[in-house]
Amino acid sequence: MLDSFKDKVIVSVQAMPNEPLYKEDCMRAMMQSVINGGAEILRVAGARDVKNAKSLGVKVIGLTKPDGLPDNWKEIVYITPTLKEVNELIDAGADVIAFDGTSRPRPNNCNVKEIIDTIHKAGRFAMADIATIEEAINCSKLGADIVSTTLSGYTMESLSDSNEPDYELLENIVAQTNLPVILEGRIWEPEQVKKAFSLGAYCVVIGSAITRPQLITKRFISGI
Repeated sequence: MLDSFKDKVIVSVQAMPNEPLYKEDCMRAMMQSVINGGAEILRVAGARDVKNAKSLGVKVIGLTKPDGLPDNWKEIVYITPTLKEVNELIDAGADVIAFDGTSRPRPNNCNVKEIIDTIHKAGRFAMADIATIEEAINCSKLGADIVSTTLSGYTMESLSDSNEPDYELLENIVAQTNLPVILEGRIWEPEQVKKAFSLGAYCVVIGSAITRPQLITKRFISGI
């Protein structure tokens, strides 16, 4: 199935519970809208949205997040942190399970190897969201099927003021592993997507630039 991901733009359709678009009918409408625009693969959060995305006939990358991020979110694991969340996503029908693949401690003494093994046992694909080349290499050794630069710049180990995608990390992972690599994070322009593919990205995930109207609006207002 991962062959069908190659050279595709994946759209992340997510909202936090305190945001207007989090309502189920709003999220489903957003999913249908990006599908109408040509998206064939969605990245969504929570069992509810995984089920709804699958019902629309597309491939789905599923993950979980807490209802609200704590102040120390850059220091903790919060994307699909334990086997409980993994199994919820499996039961909901996610084709690919995305999880925090950093080396930080996880809740309930869970570890990345257990998460990957559980995903594979269910016949699904394991996608590691990482922030550094070391984390990508480690997840490759542990059996991850695909890695994504999702967390680059958003952990204490990778803090950055850059507004650009992490092309350097993408190039390093492509050069040092045999895994498909997704570029995700801070992508706002089609030219950035083209550059990612030219540097070896297997596919690209775009979220805020398409599905977060409050951030799109803020970007324009701030630019005036």
